[in-house]
Amino acid sequence: MKAVEYRTLFDLSGRVVLLTGGAGYLGVQFARGYAAHGADIAILDINVENGRSIAEAVANEYGVKARALVCDIADPDAVSAAVEEVGAVFGKIDVLHNNAANQSAGLKAEFAPYEEYDIQDWQKVVGVDLQGAFLTTQAVGRHMVAAGIRGAILQTSSIYGSLAADNRIYDGAEFQGQKICNPAVYSTVKAGTEGLVRWLATYWAEHGIRVNALVPGGVEAGQNESFKARYSARVPMGRMARADEVVGAAIFLASDAASYVTGQSIFVDGGLSAW
Repeated sequence: MKAVEYRTLFDLSGRVVLLTGGAGYLGVQFARGYAAHGADIAILDINVENGRSIAEAVANEYGVKARALVCDIADPDAVSAAVEEVGAVFGKIDVLHNNAANQSAGLKAEFAPYEEYDIQDWQKVVGVDLQGAFLTTQAVGRHMVAAGIRGAILQTSSIYGSLAADNRIYDGAEFQGQKICNPAVYSTVKAGTEGLVRWLATYWAEHGIRVNALVPGGVEAGQNESFKARYSARVPMGRMARADEVVGAAIFLASDAASYVTGQSIFVDGGLSAW
């Protein structure tokens, strides 16, 4: 039997990653991680200016091809057009990483009690997080099957797709001076996307397409000290994650190192889910 070149298993050279939500806090780190391992990057985001800035930065730093496209992933026509354009520009799509999310921007009912949560706000979040996951996986999966690409699909989920939020730690919680909370719709969409991951993993297994969920715990991103302390007290490792600490698992799932891994939810949570 030929010896496995283990050091090359994480190499993504020659592969094209389509990253939704690539202009966000975690998205920037994912883009840099994939590019550092040789992948060309297509960033889809509604904030196309930030996306273009990130694409230019990773292209210059790592010598890969990178491009940003504006796309509302809740819009079927926009998704179809974006996937078609990425295919035309890059020639193929080997990896889809669904990282786009809409938990709070512009929502009226973000801090409302569950009994008073606004249905339109619920639909906005479901539209991006759950419907968006359906539309992007459908379009990219169709592309992979037609082209015979044995690809990888990743979905950024959350510990709150499997665990209930401890709402006590959100009393007085702030992010960059703004109040934060954890509404029920967030847990609902994350649980839904992980269900979709498992379904698609079995559906596309015969085509060699692997589908997995990346499940981060709380990531430090400018929250106030009291929140970070309360959250960290619930974590065996005693702290929140750094954004870069989530990237390694994504590279693993996108690469040949995970060639026999599909239908899984990989937790990166400092042990919180092990209590």
